[in-house]
Amino acid sequence: MDAVEEFAPGEPVAVLTTQPLDRLLDYAAPETGCRTGSFVEVPLGPRKVLGVVWGPGQGDFDRSKLRAVNRVLDAPPMREELRAFLEKCAAYTLTPMPAMLRLATRAPGLGDPPSMRRIYRLGDAAPQRMTDARTRVLEVLREHGGLAFTLGELAEMAGVTTSVVKGLVKQGAVREEDSPRDLPFPRLDPDRPGKTLTEDQEAAAEALREGVRAGQYGTTLLRGITGSGKTEVYLEAVAACLERGRQALVLLPEIALTSEFLARVEARFGARPAEWHSGATMTERRRIWRMVGEGGAQLVVGARSALFLPFRDLGLVVVDEEHDTAYKQEEGVMYNARDMAVLRASICGAQVVLASATPSLESWANVQAGKYRRIELTSRFGASILPEMRALDMRAAGLKAGRWISPALAEAVEARVARGEQALLFLNRRGYAPVTLCRACGSQVGCPHCDARMVEHRFLKRLMCHQCGETMPMPEACPDCGAEDKLAPVGPGVERLAEEAGQLFPEARLAVLSSDLFGSARALKAEIEKIAAGAADIIIGTQLVAKGHNFPLLTLVGVIDADLGLQGSDLRAAERTFQLMRQVAGRAGRAERAGLALLQTYQPDHPVIRSILAGDEEGFWTAEAGERQAAGVPPYGRMAGIILSGSDTAQIFDLGNALARNDGPLRAVGAQLFGPAPAPIARIRGRHRVRLLVKAPRGVALQEAITRWLAPVRLKGDLRLAVDIDPQSFF
Repeated sequence: MDAVEEFAPGEPVAVLTTQPLDRLLDYAAPETGCRTGSFVEVPLGPRKVLGVVWGPGQGDFDRSKLRAVNRVLDAPPMREELRAFLEKCAAYTLTPMPAMLRLATRAPGLGDPPSMRRIYRLGDAAPQRMTDARTRVLEVLREHGGLAFTLGELAEMAGVTTSVVKGLVKQGAVREEDSPRDLPFPRLDPDRPGKTLTEDQEAAAEALREGVRAGQYGTTLLRGITGSGKTEVYLEAVAACLERGRQALVLLPEIALTSEFLARVEARFGARPAEWHSGATMTERRRIWRMVGEGGAQLVVGARSALFLPFRDLGLVVVDEEHDTAYKQEEGVMYNARDMAVLRASICGAQVVLASATPSLESWANVQAGKYRRIELTSRFGASILPEMRALDMRAAGLKAGRWISPALAEAVEARVARGEQALLFLNRRGYAPVTLCRACGSQVGCPHCDARMVEHRFLKRLMCHQCGETMPMPEACPDCGAEDKLAPVGPGVERLAEEAGQLFPEARLAVLSSDLFGSARALKAEIEKIAAGAADIIIGTQLVAKGHNFPLLTLVGVIDADLGLQGSDLRAAERTFQLMRQVAGRAGRAERAGLALLQTYQPDHPVIRSILAGDEEGFWTAEAGERQAAGVPPYGRMAGIILSGSDTAQIFDLGNALARNDGPLRAVGAQLFGPAPAPIARIRGRHRVRLLVKAPRGVALQEAITRWLAPVRLKGDLRLAVDIDPQSFF
């Protein structure tokens, strides 16, 4: 139960605001009184800002001079469980509390009173005359399964003016209605029968149900080979959670995965759940935030930030594809949603299911240590069987310069397409070519704001920086020496691969799946659905296609450069290559047809490539764990990254060197400090970047030591310092 403290009018209360301040602020409780957790509007200078009553005031300030809370917002008070979670998450990630509160209040108009709004949904009549603009409006409404939109939202999503929507209303093709804001979501029925499960699926589902019914914290690694039906199994745990009247959260790493998943949820429970991610409208985000707090949303499907919603009674968190790096937030509050899901569940007595075909070494190690239990699904669902996997030794392929598809792979693609099946050519590089080189002076075209190469996107006729998003038209002359017709692409990207595939297979229908080529999540979802229905013979894709999509006709996967991920100094390079190759190979043969995965490699004898081909996952994890343990690196050691940035390189290095000289608090706990050194990408968005790396033994109170170490730092000018606990990348 929440430990709630009531505050009488005028009584001092401590308020945490969303403003970047380093302390709680004291205010006088309003005339209506308030309580711990109340969402309030308070004056701060001339402004009115959002805050939460965190407890009694400090009492060391003259009460007569306290400014009063303006009003208590009409929203369920923040529960003690969520307040504790925000505090512990802040302490772990070394994040200021106001930034944590901003994460937990990412919805507009939280304090607005309930009111009516005008909404628009699909009507029954057909327009007398169709135009492209009208077609787009109707497509948006159809694609969102009957959801309603405000006038502005519908016009924006369809890319039309509001007059187009109003014209469709007059003709009855769109309905205009008055509706209360923030309605509860349709009830999900956990008693509806799900799919018939196999014997091992039913055993796994029952083990998860038992955990949920126990009503206590526990974490389970649900490891199942690709296509083994992990989703159907953990949906049974969701059903058990809903039966108990508790709420469930399913985290997905990509927005593009939600469309197919929501359809499966609707088939299982008879209604769609709440959907929380960056593609959701502001109106929908406010509705979800309020309904989660009031109990009007039983199940939320969302991206990592859904973990900070104000659940009234969270009983289950599923982290699907738990190994995915998308769960790590790399800017602002640097947290890993997988780890924070476990933290939140431990506070509110919920179960966690970490689902993956290729688990992270962190989760594998926690199973070995007895912290998590493990459930295995070892056979594919239905008639589908695991694909055969073979290496193509590129040393003997005899490829011409500028060519990337070997004769053996081309032959296999041709055979599958001739049979009416689909083939996937996988390359984890977006764009046309990773580098554009001048053959006259040798310079590479770089980003004006970052120390990164501009990537050619020939479909868009532009160069793009994959660090800051800067784009520019493809130049006709070299920016450095001015030579014309001397710029040449170096290396392959998916667009260049598509060009080669078009020449090799002129009769085939090609589709390129890369996040850069779609202006919205909606367009990407639509393309994936078309491909799954058979609209393409050959799919050329980046790692986007490795994440949970089901293409029933796909029987061949060709990995163009299996060695790509093994390059560089990333301590997780072997793990990520292993995961990605196994995941992408698993796209093949998911229906009745047998699948084949061909890996083009110049290193067929590399231990990672051999483990992938042998399917010896346990052997790979054991060997990788041994190497990490010997090196004292995660998950058998602690790491933290310190990123210094600013406009003046000398000033940044002065600060970095000062930190390196005064590392006593780190040495006191046995930690080592490396750096300062320029970050691998030393300039992003015009700001120079320097990194330091802290390495410590496991079990050390690293956050406390870092806090003491950084306490004397006073940042001047535009200098910024960010701490990344458990860094996943070192760019």
